[in-house]
Amino acid sequence: MGVDFDVLIVGAGISGIGMGCHLTSRLPGRTFAILEAREAIGGTWDLFRFPGIRSDSDLHTFGYEFKPWTSDNAIAGADEILAYLREAVEEHRLGEHIRFGHKVLGADWSTRDARWTVRVQHGDEVHGLTCRVLFSATGYYDYAAGHRPHFEGDEDFAGRIVHPQHWPEDLDYTGKRVVVIGSGATAVTLIPAMARETEHITMLQRSPSYVMPLPQKDPIANGLRRVLPDKLAYRLTRRLNVGRQRLIYDLSKRHPAMMRRLIRALTKHQLPEGFPVDVHFKPRYNPWDERLCVVPDGDLFREIRAGRASVVTDRVARFTERGILLESGTELEADIVVTATGLNLLALGGVTLSVDGDAVIVNETLIYKSMMLTGVPNFAFAFGYTNASWTLKVDLVCEHLCRLLAHMDAHGCDTVVPVADDPTLELRPMLDFQAGYVQRSVDMFPRQGSHGPWTVAMSYADDRARLRKGPVEDSGLRFSRSTPALVVAA
Repeated sequence: MGVDFDVLIVGAGISGIGMGCHLTSRLPGRTFAILEAREAIGGTWDLFRFPGIRSDSDLHTFGYEFKPWTSDNAIAGADEILAYLREAVEEHRLGEHIRFGHKVLGADWSTRDARWTVRVQHGDEVHGLTCRVLFSATGYYDYAAGHRPHFEGDEDFAGRIVHPQHWPEDLDYTGKRVVVIGSGATAVTLIPAMARETEHITMLQRSPSYVMPLPQKDPIANGLRRVLPDKLAYRLTRRLNVGRQRLIYDLSKRHPAMMRRLIRALTKHQLPEGFPVDVHFKPRYNPWDERLCVVPDGDLFREIRAGRASVVTDRVARFTERGILLESGTELEADIVVTATGLNLLALGGVTLSVDGDAVIVNETLIYKSMMLTGVPNFAFAFGYTNASWTLKVDLVCEHLCRLLAHMDAHGCDTVVPVADDPTLELRPMLDFQAGYVQRSVDMFPRQGSHGPWTVAMSYADDRARLRKGPVEDSGLRFSRSTPALVVAA
């Protein structure tokens, strides 16, 4: 029985485009389509429209390994990242493979036919597409809504309350008093981007986060580009930056007290004389228990020094007509309140799966090599690092999946499924990460095991050894042929 495509990719963000590029270069004979629910590529980088949106990783590691990042800016805004993704689409001729306005609702696997039937909503109609392999590139958060805790009395507030995930196009904050609730990556991005136009902007945080200044332009990367070909300069810069990321992470885990002192010293140097550093920039947790927030060229600290931005560490008691009443009794007056209170996570983009009519309970499955699920044939997904650039891992996952598909072709198999039959495996949460957005939702995600291919590595070096250099065949995989011949419809 034929299929519509060899591979269906769900999502045209950085992961889905990356998978498409790998397929065209490594398996050029494969038919595939990229199904995108929205009307544009880019995922996060097109969805989020709040002021100043940018990467919190350098683009020499956040970019694809196969495509050099050639901008002078190492920390880049959404416009530059989208331009980079559009170039990748054009260079690999992915435009003909992308179907916009196609929302994947669910997928059903048939062992007899060795194929997925994917239910897709396009406009008001729901139809089916079939494929041999399904790849989820939907990221990890809910595109429909961000995390917005309930605040007592918010209906009494006479101003406007907005969430960064749904930034209003008509929001005019010129000359307004703005309070941003939150101290994570979104808050420290928004505040310096808005500060010069507002009357004043305040970051209201329940507790401090680690904030690290980094140069927006990488002098080593730009110096190498001046004397070396782009590909070689990119490869060297990427290797250096991967090593630097890992060094900072390892030092944070092995010597947290030393790293706390170092980060505090860097922060104090950036702030005005006499600023209460330990009140507003001394977190209760150790570095890299949660992700470090990056501020390019110390822009957040610059606005604080200039008096255009301030930090308040307190808890919200309730909203009032004029602003926010804090538990300390202070009232922060505001015209606009931005709730930069985080994301909601969503496993597999909310797509439901079934195997031979039985629903897949995602949080009862075990992850294989950070990319497949036990008991779910011919299915893979992309989930990047929490302690380094997302795309570092996505590149390796896409590469390994291409190797796996080539192996199946060479051995006459049409089905592969992970099976965990090791009785010594201990089950653990997929992510060992203390960030609130993870802890709120980690129970919805698959689990990892204590050893072997069932662990979720958060080390690029370990993943390179496992996904790039390690063998495709493994005791945890079962290969088979379910159909007498593989026929692919044009």
